[in-house]
Amino acid sequence: MVLFSQDSAPGTALTVNIGTGPLDPEAVLAVARQNAPVALTSEVLAAMESSRSVIESLAADSKPHYGVSTGFGALATKQIPASQRTALQRSLVRSHAASSGQEVDREVVRALMLGRLATLATGRTGVRPAVAQAYAGLLNAGVTPIIGEYGSLGCSGDLAPLSHCALALMGEGRVRDADGREQDAAEALVSAGLEPLELQEKEGLALINGTDGMLGMLTMAIADLHRLLTIADVAAAMSVEGLLGTDAVFAADLQALRPQPGQAESAANIRAVLHGSVLVEEQKTGTFTRVQDAYSLRCAPQVHGAARSTLAHAEHVAACERASAVDNPVVTVDGRVESNGNFHGAPVGYVLDFLAIAVADVASMSERRTDRFLDRNRSHGLNAFLADDPGVDSGHMIAQYTQAGIVSELKRLAVPASVDSIPSSAMQEDHVSMGWAAGLKLRRALDGLARVLAVEVLTSARALDMRDGGLATSRSAPVSTAVRTAVRSVVQGPGPDRYLAPEIEAVYRLVAGGALLDAANGVLEEPLH
Repeated sequence: MVLFSQDSAPGTALTVNIGTGPLDPEAVLAVARQNAPVALTSEVLAAMESSRSVIESLAADSKPHYGVSTGFGALATKQIPASQRTALQRSLVRSHAASSGQEVDREVVRALMLGRLATLATGRTGVRPAVAQAYAGLLNAGVTPIIGEYGSLGCSGDLAPLSHCALALMGEGRVRDADGREQDAAEALVSAGLEPLELQEKEGLALINGTDGMLGMLTMAIADLHRLLTIADVAAAMSVEGLLGTDAVFAADLQALRPQPGQAESAANIRAVLHGSVLVEEQKTGTFTRVQDAYSLRCAPQVHGAARSTLAHAEHVAACERASAVDNPVVTVDGRVESNGNFHGAPVGYVLDFLAIAVADVASMSERRTDRFLDRNRSHGLNAFLADDPGVDSGHMIAQYTQAGIVSELKRLAVPASVDSIPSSAMQEDHVSMGWAAGLKLRRALDGLARVLAVEVLTSARALDMRDGGLATSRSAPVSTAVRTAVRSVVQGPGPDRYLAPEIEAVYRLVAGGALLDAANGVLEEPLH
């Protein structure tokens, strides 16, 4: 459905061309995070014209048709005369734009808007092409509706969040412009050269009835977690090195005895990071070799691999959802207008919750590896807490506290939102998915995982420096040395205690922004998976 146009001017964002097929995840990232412009193909406009003619024929019918000539939800039994149908759509949007709480991140809103535009483009919602063109105009102008974090139950779609976007199309509500300034939507439309839209039959409903918010969060979370799980493999390998562990358990033939694909990928990454490590090889020639390392080292591929397998399942669900036309009612391919339940967010909500469980467990194992570095009874010769002068200095003692606090929070965030349901709309909508809430808590969980991994990398880099005297005399593997170099570009090496919070934040930025993974891949012929 979405391709990147190759005819954009040099130095500008490539245009995302929206057709009638599935939405590409790279397009979601480009529009949500890189402000890529969007364009509708002629195929889309023709499909929308065709389905709109069906809605217009029903609008002239004396029989009631849901969303066209009736009220909504529990009020669907009331037929609305033609003279009041524009007011019906306007009232629907105004009343449903009822979010509250902290403002949702801009990238979430843009991903939500792209998802709704993609569904409009399928031609199955029955709106005029002008509606989709106006929606594309908002995205391209960088006008972002302000949405509170509370309001969606994840059934009948993300009603409140999507309603704020529809409200902005009408020139109402509050938005942020391309520079992030808050202003009235009417003012923002004028500044962008856009006209407010008057909604006709079915159009207000079509703009608010979808799983686009939770799907956008899932799509971005998948991309983020791919990166973080690879960094988790890097961190685990560096901890194996720093704790003088063995690489024997990561051998491909041992991993093949349990043919879990995610496990094999993680083990391969750890082998690649450890390849060429003098510290690891030295342990094989000593007078005593430990037969087994602790679980947090030895079982890293099994836990990280399980998270990867969970991620693969989430990718499948997300791909199906991006290929969907979620609305109620829908215009079928053969021209019928049918009510349905495809707006229920259960498929997306479940995997958002599932990923939060995996995130919590990966972070928990990372914290355990960090803790081993700090206990001189388990660190094999390192100073207590990696302190320069234990007693005078505390080293990374409290960095581990920070990790522990985050891990505890991640366990709470792993409690599924999707097992809850609160009936609404006078019991018409008596079971809901809570998928929007699952998406918001997963975003917080991913941020926590990035911070936990940053502390592990910061700690293992310090331990390796203490093992070999610093980068100039490094005995760690080439990949570990490259990662240590990246860390040392923003944080000084071991020494007396310093203000630690900025150092944790600096490494967190390396992890979250991708620079740490780039450093690792920069010395490999084949990038880590």
